[in-house]
Amino acid sequence: MADRFIAVAGNIGVGKTSLVTFLTERYGLQPVYEPFADNPYLDDFYQDMRGWAFHSQMWFLTHKYKVHRELERSGGTLVQDRTIYEDAEIFARYLYRSKRMKKRDWDTYLTLYEAMKKSLEPPDLMIYLRCSTKAIKKRITKRGRKSEQEIPTSYLRKLNGLYEEWFEAWEESPKLVWDSENLDYVEDLEGALAFRRAIEPFL
Repeated sequence: MADRFIAVAGNIGVGKTSLVTFLTERYGLQPVYEPFADNPYLDDFYQDMRGWAFHSQMWFLTHKYKVHRELERSGGTLVQDRTIYEDAEIFARYLYRSKRMKKRDWDTYLTLYEAMKKSLEPPDLMIYLRCSTKAIKKRITKRGRKSEQEIPTSYLRKLNGLYEEWFEAWEESPKLVWDSENLDYVEDLEGALAFRRAIEPFL
């Protein structure tokens, strides 16, 4: 079992990878990054969400389950960039609600996810990075990942809404909300102190 397992959750472009890198460098945690580039369906999905939603989400689900089980068998304190819970509760759920994933596919996906979830140990701390849609869009443009440049603003906005809904209901572990748009945990002294007071009891 890992000594500690910290999860970093949030929408596309909110700063999850940056926070994981910071925690790794400052506290010596072991990072587990989001494998977005490995998904062979992702480019097709962004071009045709209805046609590739099920394929893309099933890839993420199975990969994240494998990663989560490996984390449970690892030592040290681990910090993960996006969790299996978000794949299901945010991204796949959005695709179903917006009719981009058929009910038949959603039912199959959800049945598998619920079975997987029961077998997993939740993180010791869930950190949710909150950021406005406008700021997210600017960050996506700036970092320049080709597959993300055509993501509709409306999609990001709806994901933000689902994140708020999901995190409000999250009860499986302690949780921390951080305003990644307005609070700087690196350069701003007040923000840095507030963040350290919040995170260090879990390290």
